[in-house]
Amino acid sequence: MRWIVLAILLAIVPYTWITLHFRKAARPFEPYSDLKQRANVHRLLAAGYHRIPLSAERPADQVLASPAAQAIPRPALGGIPAALKETLVDVPSLPESIRAVRAAAASSTLLPYTIDVECTLSDLNLGLASSYLYLKDNELIILNGFETFAGELRSRSREIALRLTAPAGALPSGDYHLTLVGLRNSVQWHLSVK
Repeated sequence: MRWIVLAILLAIVPYTWITLHFRKAARPFEPYSDLKQRANVHRLLAAGYHRIPLSAERPADQVLASPAAQAIPRPALGGIPAALKETLVDVPSLPESIRAVRAAAASSTLLPYTIDVECTLSDLNLGLASSYLYLKDNELIILNGFETFAGELRSRSREIALRLTAPAGALPSGDYHLTLVGLRNSVQWHLSVK
């Protein structure tokens, strides 16, 4: 029995040292998700879109901020615009409807641009997965993707408030037509970046 324990120890110690010494420090290559992400980026660039990740958070107070010069949002048809939908490899699960939006009508390229959104989800099992802003010419499209919670987790309400923030310097100066996309209805407004 002692010989077996000794043989195991003689094998495990060098194996552990070699594994820890030569282990790759970076994230491992995951073929399916990495290649799908590369294909998505390639298709977006080929179609002329520039994707900007947005910082998304759920404010604790659930109250929408009120910037000094507010944009005037107008209702629009729901769903992802056809040109962008054909380009995306994975179409995100959108909120059912956009109830309210508060955002500034003008911004600076040196400052982050913040949008406060109240939206309704189709299910209590959904949680925010991603938020991206797609830029093409003078058109900006915001897609908030939701995914199903793992296990028994559930949201307390189908109505949620989000604070979306585009990083400083992400938007070049110009006048834009911005669309926040929902499944049944979307919201549009004009934005001037100086």
